[in-house]
Amino acid sequence: MRALFYQSSAHWSGSSRAFSAAARGLAARGDPVTIACRENSGAHEGFLAAGLDVVGLPAGESIGGDAWRLRAVLKERFVEAVFLHTEREQLAVGSAMRLAERGAIIRRMRVGSAAALTRSGKLAQYMATTRLLFSTEEDRARSGAGDQAFLAPLGVDVSRLENARDASREALRISPDTQLIVCAIDKRAGTRLTTPLRTLALLAERHPELRLVLVGRDADADDTRMHAAALGVTSLVRFLGERPDVSQVCAAADVGWVAAEGDDGAFACLDFMSARVPIIADRSPVVSHFVPDGIAGVLLPPADPSDTAATVARFLVDADTRIAMGKAGHTRARRDFGEAAMIDGFADAANAASDRTLWAAR
Repeated sequence: MRALFYQSSAHWSGSSRAFSAAARGLAARGDPVTIACRENSGAHEGFLAAGLDVVGLPAGESIGGDAWRLRAVLKERFVEAVFLHTEREQLAVGSAMRLAERGAIIRRMRVGSAAALTRSGKLAQYMATTRLLFSTEEDRARSGAGDQAFLAPLGVDVSRLENARDASREALRISPDTQLIVCAIDKRAGTRLTTPLRTLALLAERHPELRLVLVGRDADADDTRMHAAALGVTSLVRFLGERPDVSQVCAAADVGWVAAEGDDGAFACLDFMSARVPIIADRSPVVSHFVPDGIAGVLLPPADPSDTAATVARFLVDADTRIAMGKAGHTRARRDFGEAAMIDGFADAANAASDRTLWAAR
């Protein structure tokens, strides 16, 4: 089975991490695996750093141009199955498969996302055999896709982070006395980012050693910095932005705050749990799937910022509770969210899609 993982976005994200881990796992099992992504981008650098076989493609201005370039990759690498995420990617790859006369598509749905297709998605399905891949049983059941859907539960290598705290804090130059909250965000964090910033502003005077690190896409955007400045906490916040080593940043925390959704939020939960870091987050279906409330962290209902600040303040001073929750989260991550099951799910989907009798039925 020869698989291609295709990402058109230039950004390194939770979805990129899922592809990277799956590609490394399949390659380790002896399957030829290639990554195709935008050249000279954050995603390109991240996949190369993972030691994968990467083909850099120029930024596409049209689906037709992307399809023509992908056709060459499909034929040169004898690709049988292509993993991707978006409808635009599906349409480009479907067109490439028509031209190359080979392959089938596995569209991975991000954690918590629906499987509804637009007109473009339906056209792409007509052009190439397509299967769906989900990360949770709830998402798969909600799709109604039946035997057209596969499951690859999101997972991490827990051993990489379980003893990483000291090295991570040293790399970030965080002093031992600092109480560090690391907040994982994404481009859609919106009002979910407001709560940790306002909480920091309310607690800063009574907790002089408290600091906040923001990591993720748009964590260093002008709007984020302006919001922090308006609250008077700029000096207490580090704006790290999008980083391929986000898991190491999470490991440096005393408390993890998840303001991201989808794959970014899911991986943030798993990174914090792997590193024995207790979690604070607004309650959501994605976070609730990974973090048991009151056991591995505290899930906040919609509330006034002052109420949230009081909850966080109690959490910061109760070291025993934080340690117990960190241990519980680590146990859950190791038991329920290892990488092996995720890689198995990708392998099952790829093996099914590589059945050449399906290609002729397009």
